[in-house]
Amino acid sequence: MAKKKKITFVINYFYPDLASTGQLMTDLCTHLQNEFEITVIASQPGYAGEKNTKKNKVFEIDYLENIKVVRLHLPAVDKTSKISRMKYIFSYFVLAIIALIKEKRTNVIYTISQPPILGGLIGTIGKFLKRSKHIYNIQDFNPEQAAAISYTSKESVFKVAVAIDKLNCSYADNIIVVGNDMSETLKKRFIGRKIPKHVVINNWTDEKEIVPISKSDPNVNGFLKEHDLENKFIIMYSGNLGLYYDLENLIKITEHFYENRDIAFVFVGEGAVKKEMQDFVQKNNVRNVYFLPYQPKEFIKYSLNAADIHLVVNQKGIKGVSVPSKIYGVMAAGKPILGVLENGSEAQMLIDNSNCGIVLEPQDYTGIIKAIESYYKMDRETLQQKGLNGRKYLETSLRREISINKYKDVLKEVSES
Repeated sequence: MAKKKKITFVINYFYPDLASTGQLMTDLCTHLQNEFEITVIASQPGYAGEKNTKKNKVFEIDYLENIKVVRLHLPAVDKTSKISRMKYIFSYFVLAIIALIKEKRTNVIYTISQPPILGGLIGTIGKFLKRSKHIYNIQDFNPEQAAAISYTSKESVFKVAVAIDKLNCSYADNIIVVGNDMSETLKKRFIGRKIPKHVVINNWTDEKEIVPISKSDPNVNGFLKEHDLENKFIIMYSGNLGLYYDLENLIKITEHFYENRDIAFVFVGEGAVKKEMQDFVQKNNVRNVYFLPYQPKEFIKYSLNAADIHLVVNQKGIKGVSVPSKIYGVMAAGKPILGVLENGSEAQMLIDNSNCGIVLEPQDYTGIIKAIESYYKMDRETLQQKGLNGRKYLETSLRREISINKYKDVLKEVSES
């Protein structure tokens, strides 16, 4: 019997981390573990404040079923501090390369675009040190993403970062991007030059786990009661309250609905702009906004179904740079979407193609208010059908099985070439 090809995933977030990429990569690895020998190099859990009890060693060896997991002990990160972020990122970069070097017989190194730029660089360096193949999964294009929110004003830093990531792309044996608009961004990077081999594979959710559930369900109803959300029209945002979504400005529209006691804005998650959002709510005495922590993975199917509509948003300039993964969970739950997304972006096209929501351009705050009012006045049957349109589209075109089989094909092709 031929020995299984070994894939080493260097992916920062992995089970039980609550980061969306961590959940996706955990899902992928568990589905591939019988066909490949898999090692995962990842940080200790901590994306959403998860507690870690193993902090005595720099490298901790763990196992998830048949998957070997090398945990890196990294400094705590304050997402509101650039210095703290940089300390965390460079610690991860150095320790991940050391852990990768220590791994024996690696046929393929699989990296993602996290941390920005350096995630891909780990694969580039590892490819030559280990004489292996490299698959580079770009979940977010950086530094384009950072440039969209003016994270740095130094043009020289931007140019160096682009050059490094273009190098990562050039030396990768295959690149996986998660949206057709991202494929166009890759092509623009290489105008006049050979475009690296790449494939588009959508992210996913477990459509068998997350399904439409009535608000009368005991778990959904219990969630509503616990957070004083009964008999409310709920506009929910569930996910990272980070820098790339314009949430620090979107929160201001809640003032318009001050007198609507039966409307509730519910933000589920953590992130760099959460405190700024909370400060605005407190300062302006906005009474219909609720901030909740990340929900346990096994409970997300209930919290998603507590909403009447879901916000799926991106900052202006993010088209072709990133695809908000939360859209797949919302579609699976059969909930209508209010998309704040640029025309031509992957998420906008999914919403329009499935007829599961309303889409407006980023920073169109007046339009967003009108869209919420439209949803609020919509009869419940029409509202429900709009959400179920998304579920139907996901079942036919975006099933988890489809995406994972595409990943499997790429891994087989690269590992056997």
